[in-house]
Amino acid sequence: MLEITEVKYDSGFTLRLSFSDGATGTVDLTDSLWGPVFEPLKDPEMFKKAFLSPVLHTVAWPNDADFAPEYLRERLTGMSSVQLLVAEEEGKYGA
Repeated sequence: MLEITEVKYDSGFTLRLSFSDGATGTVDLTDSLWGPVFEPLKDPEMFKKAFLSPVLHTVAWPNDADFAPEYLRERLTGMSSVQLLVAEEEGKYGA
């Protein structure tokens, strides 16, 4: 099961993430902050409060907003979880 292992605020609405499969990178969530639970994160000071949830094993915020690790990985790679698995099996993409 994919998990986030480290979260660091980068700048703007971006986070530097490490994943349980060894992948790391910066994810821009600017266009993902819509809907009732994510609207408060448009406040830069609130967004900066991102933390690693010890229960959910992903990025979370004090207002109970969180993103699935699979979604974050998709944002990092530009590939869906299924596409990524197929590419890794074919040796076309390394974690």
